[in-house]
Amino acid sequence: MIKINMNNYNILIESNVFASLRDFLDEINKRVFIVTDTNVDNLYGKELANILDGFEIIKYVIPSGETSKNFKTYEAIMHHFLSKGIKRFDTLIAFGGGVVGDLAGFVAATLFRGIDYIQIPTTLLSQVDSSIGGKTGIDTPYGKNLIGAFYEPKVVLIDPNFLKSLDDIEYANGLSEMIKAGLIMDKDLFDQLEKSQTVNDELIAQAIEVKRKVVLLDPFDYKERMLLNFGHTFGHAIEFKHQYETYKHGQAIAYGMLMSIKIGERLNLTNTNIYDRVYNLFLKLKLIELPLLNPKDYLDYLKFDKKHLSNGLNFVLIDEIGSAFTKTLELKDLI
Repeated sequence: MIKINMNNYNILIESNVFASLRDFLDEINKRVFIVTDTNVDNLYGKELANILDGFEIIKYVIPSGETSKNFKTYEAIMHHFLSKGIKRFDTLIAFGGGVVGDLAGFVAATLFRGIDYIQIPTTLLSQVDSSIGGKTGIDTPYGKNLIGAFYEPKVVLIDPNFLKSLDDIEYANGLSEMIKAGLIMDKDLFDQLEKSQTVNDELIAQAIEVKRKVVLLDPFDYKERMLLNFGHTFGHAIEFKHQYETYKHGQAIAYGMLMSIKIGERLNLTNTNIYDRVYNLFLKLKLIELPLLNPKDYLDYLKFDKKHLSNGLNFVLIDEIGSAFTKTLELKDLI
């Protein structure tokens, strides 16, 4: 087992980590509330029920996909659990990918002003990124993750065996976030992913360590944590414009990272030997395709970006692989 400490909670990485779940549940109350999605429930619902034998399970299953991360689903989950008598000291389990984790975490953060919840991420993207750091939230018609809360889980249980059920694009979706982690803070991680695109427990932990460092420095996203948004300014705009249907998150931020590198090159802030390496890796993973998306087509969708300041946009750039920084840019600097 790999154990990563986040000060207030632990991240456990281990095959069959499911077996550890009961250690974090109230054996006296014998009730557990679960949010999951249709795909995960079909694949692992019975296995989870077996692990929780003897517990009363109250489950809410959402349709898979980003379009479920909205007020309507949030309200439906709240009403369902309240109708089933959920109490302040009950525990909620977020069992699924990033959509489930963000949504269930926001439910946990706001129900009774905060109840315990456990993250069991089942996709590579959620294992290395969205389940870590305590960000929860939902999307609105004005943009992605504009409403949410910082709320830490009781524990994050990561089992790499879940990754066996992912198709190639969903696997690459998570690799995109790992590549981002390497680009902003860990050159060795990027170099390893460039050579081989198959991950193991140690590489997952290495990617998480990047996020751990910046989250502990800046829990509420005012300074260092913004570096994790490399590629996300345009990435979120791409997702939003295409209504979360055409491009998965990892694909959108892959395009966003390439756009950011080009902007850095044009401003003489990014080393010109970086772009081709990143471009070729994304092309190999089929995260991008030709012709590339044009940043001009997404400028109108940046206006609700959370990183907007009164004097411009707080934009993340890299100067070298493994080294990132923020710079305030105007929209005219982006094209």
